Amino acid sequence: MDKILNISQIILAIILIASILLQHRGTSLGGAFGGGSEGNMYRSRRGFEKFLFYLTITVAVLFVGLTIANALF
Repeated sequence: MDKILNISQIILAIILIASILLQHRGTSLGGAFGGGSEGNMYRSRRGFEKFLFYLTITVAVLFVGLTIANALF
């Protein structure tokens, strides 16, 4: 059981890091890897950005829950 929790926590950590790095406001996907921004205007999240935003929140909650479960067992 302990091994499953540890592996799950590592996988969620990698997914969380990737989803946070891909969220670079105001630029395209290349902005996460050093691309410049083409303007600092506010715009709402649509399509993949919205999905990525909700995915990041979900993975973060799962990661915290898994960390607490791992600490208790």
